Amino acid sequence: MADITRLDSGPRMSQAAIHNGMVYLAGQVGVAGEGVAAQTKTILQRIDDLLARAGSDKSRILQATIWLDDMADFAEMNSVWDAWVDTSNPPARAAGESKLATPEYKVEIIIVAAQSA
Repeated sequence: MADITRLDSGPRMSQAAIHNGMVYLAGQVGVAGEGVAAQTKTILQRIDDLLARAGSDKSRILQATIWLDDMADFAEMNSVWDAWVDTSNPPARAAGESKLATPEYKVEIIIVAAQSA
């Protein structure tokens, strides 16, 4: 059985779990109270950092799930995402509207990626 590596574990969750060459990130959020673009930039930096620590990068993302507290913010979030995403290797992606953990969060992004070979 393959080992499971967990990053930044707490009593409730880990920020990343790595198993069989796959990286599963917990939902990443930005700084509560900031705007959609600022939260998205922070989230994407956290994703970059976690993927690097897990032996991966954004070119290896297989799936992204994006939750917005209001779909009216979709274009603003996409403007930041589009500047960040590896356009040669875009992941499968879904986006939807959901109440997030606290009203001050506007965006949450969940990532599944492959480790680098």
